[in-house]
Amino acid sequence: MWFKVLIYSQPCWCYHRMMTKNIRSAALLVFCLALAQQTMGHGSMTPEGDICILEIGYLKAHFKTYLPGSYGHEQFCETLPEASEAVFVMEYEHDSLAEMMIEFRIIRELTGKREFTREKDIKKIDDLESITVAYHPPQREPDVFSITHQFEDPGWYVGIITARTLALDETYVAVFPFKVGFTGYRYWPFVGFAIALLGSALYYDSRRERSA
Repeated sequence: MWFKVLIYSQPCWCYHRMMTKNIRSAALLVFCLALAQQTMGHGSMTPEGDICILEIGYLKAHFKTYLPGSYGHEQFCETLPEASEAVFVMEYEHDSLAEMMIEFRIIRELTGKREFTREKDIKKIDDLESITVAYHPPQREPDVFSITHQFEDPGWYVGIITARTLALDETYVAVFPFKVGFTGYRYWPFVGFAIALLGSALYYDSRRERSA
């Protein structure tokens, strides 16, 4: 009798084991995809702890944004929680930036790529002026670069910083997409789905242990 039970229970045990393994693999895959999307979607901006590093070619600067009207001295990087007056501040990590002409432009993101917008996408735009919402002409800022802009509408925008040497023989560009108006739930559905899959795997494990 025990031999028959063993024969019939073996496929069931294998089925539960296979289901658990597949569910865990699927959950890990979903979580990794969500993490990869968020990691790849920074453009020239790289979060490092509590600060953001802006890469302008091989040059680097600390970049931060303030919403003084609502958030005081709180610093933001790639997500501004509301459309209001914003102060963009760039502190040079390389001294050579202080000797360059710095141009800063903010455009509405109309490529559809949102956080994945890159310099090559900007080069394909024929008329930047028509979608420009803020512009700071080339100017030498020896200490700290800053610009203030009043955002009227939430949505996706792209910051474009161009640094040129005074001799105009070298040019470096940084492109960083950012969002205005909190939309921080973009990746949470993927994370929630991964957690649900892991919960299913644990459920199958508990059922198998009870039936063993």
